[in-house]
Amino acid sequence: MKTISFYRTASGKCPVKEHLDSLTDVQATKIAWVLKLIRELDQIPSKYFKKLVKTNDIWEARVDVGRNTFRLLGFFMVES
Repeated sequence: MKTISFYRTASGKCPVKEHLDSLTDVQATKIAWVLKLIRELDQIPSKYFKKLVKTNDIWEARVDVGRNTFRLLGFFMVES
C-alpha cells in the first residue's frame, strides 16, 4: 500500500488539507475515495490517475464531482 502525504509549508500549513476542508461533504468524500484508490490499487484507472505528458514524473489525480473537476498534482518518492 502506498502512503499519501500532502505538502506542508515551512510554517506547518497544509494547503491541500485547508482546501479539502473548504469543500462540500460530497466533494470531499469523492476526493477521499479517489485518493484511497490511488493508495490501495496497483492498477489505477487513468480516469482518476495518470502521468502528465512532457513532465518528469508529475502525476495528476483527477476527480469529477458534478460540474467541478478537482486536480491534485504529485509525485512518487522511493524510500531507501
